[in-house]
Amino acid sequence: MNKRIEDIECLRAVAVIAVLVHHANGNLFTALSPGLATFYSCFGGWFGVDLFFAISGFVIARDVLPRLAASASWRETMSLVFSFWLRRAFRLFPAAWLWLCIILGLCTRFNQSSVFGSWQANWEATVAGVLQFANVRFVQTFGRSEYGVSFSYWSLSLEEQFYVLLPLLALLLRRYLTVSLLAIALLQMLSNRNLWMMAFRTDALALGVLLALWEPSAAYRDIKAWLSAHRAWAMPLQLCALLGLVFMASDAMQQFGLRLGVIAVLAVILVWVASCDLHVFPLGGTLREAFLWIGARSYGIYLVHIPVFFVIREILGRTAQSAPVFLASPFILAMAAAILIGIVSQVNFKIVELPWRNRGQKLAKWILAARLP
Repeated sequence: MNKRIEDIECLRAVAVIAVLVHHANGNLFTALSPGLATFYSCFGGWFGVDLFFAISGFVIARDVLPRLAASASWRETMSLVFSFWLRRAFRLFPAAWLWLCIILGLCTRFNQSSVFGSWQANWEATVAGVLQFANVRFVQTFGRSEYGVSFSYWSLSLEEQFYVLLPLLALLLRRYLTVSLLAIALLQMLSNRNLWMMAFRTDALALGVLLALWEPSAAYRDIKAWLSAHRAWAMPLQLCALLGLVFMASDAMQQFGLRLGVIAVLAVILVWVASCDLHVFPLGGTLREAFLWIGARSYGIYLVHIPVFFVIREILGRTAQSAPVFLASPFILAMAAAILIGIVSQVNFKIVELPWRNRGQKLAKWILAARLP
């Protein structure tokens, strides 16, 4: 198995922080000051989802595709595919399903202000999340009806659909996989996207896979060696790509029809530089350790952040008459949310994510050992 790349973990932290800041608008901050309104017009943190897609495409492909390419028999290939799916299921489903249940519980027992919405909408969203069609439901309800608190699960469903399809595509397309993925990415990048194409956008995922396919090549190694020898270029390159993501996701670029394609390209550039693991962004010391901590827990943070935002709003609603006004300030709300998300995601990581991930890895190894001659 490929070792974990620290700079990729830091990039996960960048992605999840961007999403949290973006989702705070409307879900934590219900009224924006002029300053915050200006900030959010310039900062569209939704690019963090596409950055996650590019990371997932690269990390998953560099793990599973070489294994499949090296398999010596059909039986071994099927064992590898099944063990991959099993590891993904044990890694993702326990925490995701737990938080879907917690959301239903909060909707029932901690919803005096109705911030969590209706039971019916949340139940339907839970079914969509469990059965991995949350992105379909997102399209069906967008602008028409209530989705439910677990609306962020649309991207998780898309990634899990990708995990199912990638090994199958690799087996079916074989030597045509690279050309096919390039065609899939270009077709989307050059299109004006409707809502369905937004919910099923896979250009960043495809580019991440293509980066993983390029990684073993001599050209990749030569460029990596050059970048390692000229490390001063790595930080400006990463910062320019990151600033480009922020700009492309801002209100100023709303009318630019190709901006999602540009975002996918900028995201994979960030993943490419991070894949070299040069340890230049963020700078070392405490800041880097913080990014590594956040990156390792980014999945749990993504799951818990909306419920945490709504819990804070419910508490505010219940104490509105007695609480000091300053407690409702954006700074206090943001600090409270950050602390609570940090605590809850750490508990989730230790009690749910790590034990179930380890169980999945052990079971996958046992299955491979039992099935392979």
